Amino acid sequence: MKGLPRLTEYRFEARDEADTERLASQLAARLGPGAVLALDGDLGAGKTRFSQALARALGVRGTVNSPTFTIIKEYEGRDMPFYHMDVYRISQEEADELGLEEYFFGAGVCAVEWASLIADLLPAERLELYIGVAGASERVFAVRPHGEPYASFCAAMADEGVLARE
Repeated sequence: MKGLPRLTEYRFEARDEADTERLASQLAARLGPGAVLALDGDLGAGKTRFSQALARALGVRGTVNSPTFTIIKEYEGRDMPFYHMDVYRISQEEADELGLEEYFFGAGVCAVEWASLIADLLPAERLELYIGVAGASERVFAVRPHGEPYASFCAAMADEGVLARE
């Protein structure tokens, strides 16, 4: 559309779960309080697996499992909380009533599975990750930063060879 800036997109190819762990670790090292990762992809693409890797990289101990039926799970990380959300089973109105903005602008990192279902509620500044299945254990991550610091650290990760510019 005319007048809208074209967002830079990046790509990350994961050959196996170790690569997914590496991406999560690289991102976790750059995230701070109020960071929001908007995760999307088909069923079974690896949204929860990525969230588990991110939680581990943030220093969460213990089991991190899908919040499908609880909607939000809170964990204590090394330096800040980790908020893991799954909004697949709720409407935009129900999501609005949950007060998600308190998490989005809070003291921790948020990973929101099925984030596109509540797009109007997401903060303008966020990191979108779309996970595509490329094989039995291979995944392709399309990464789109919205605002700072996401644009800067994605560019740095591209310069370091972690992400590829699209």
